[in-house]
Parts: sequence; C-alpha cells; structure tokens
Amino acid sequence: MIKKRIWIAAGIILNPTQDRIFITRRHANAHQGGLWEFAGGKVEANETAEQAVIRELNEEVGIQVTTLTPLISLAHDYPDKSLQFDFFAITAFTGEACGNEGQTGLWVAIHDLDQYPFPDANVAVLAKIAAVYGE
Repeated sequence: MIKKRIWIAAGIILNPTQDRIFITRRHANAHQGGLWEFAGGKVEANETAEQAVIRELNEEVGIQVTTLTPLISLAHDYPDKSLQFDFFAITAFTGEACGNEGQTGLWVAIHDLDQYPFPDANVAVLAKIAAVYGE
C-alpha cells in the first residue's frame, strides 16, 4: 500500500544572538510522542510552506514571524507515515515563544541539542543546524 506523503513546514526558531533554538516536546499521545521537535505543522491546500510555517508558529508557539529563510527540505518515511518537510530558519519575530497548545517549550543552546531525543526525521536537520549555526 502506498502511503500519502504529508507535507510539513517547521521553524528553527533562533534567539537574537543565534546561539539558542526554541524546541517543543510532542504530546505523549501524538505520533512520535514524548520526543522533542521544531514547531510547525501541515501545509494546507492553497498554502505555501512559508505561509504554513508562519501560521503554525503563531498558533503553536505564539510568535509572529518577521524574517525566515529556507534551511533544509527532506522526505522521511516511518512505517506508518510518509512525510515531506520544509524547515525554515526563523531569525526575527515578535511575541514570546511558549507552548501555546499545552506542550513544553524550551530555549536550548545549539551545542546542547544532542541532549534531547528528536524523531529520526530530524537527524539531517540537526546536522544542518550544527553546520550552519554551530560554534
């Protein structure tokens, strides 16, 4: 059976000095529950990935994105889901990042991201973050 590929847009939210990133913990009952992630969500019909990440970050973490740039795109297949991701670096925003939907949110030093368990789909993203923003 061929699984429908779900298109996801997510934001790598950087603090002003670009040494910390805001991550959130997936709810226990969600797909890949309990793991950490970069906030984002499904790209809706008639929406670009950029529009989706701006909308999702406003809904999920309460920020209004003012500057974003594409960081990495990739596909990942889980046994139960096929996903297509567009990740954006969010380098300017208004508002204060928080877990707007009851999820835990943390500002984490880039060099400490490896201390947090992420879904397998994020391995390449974490490597890209380290290459672009690492020390």
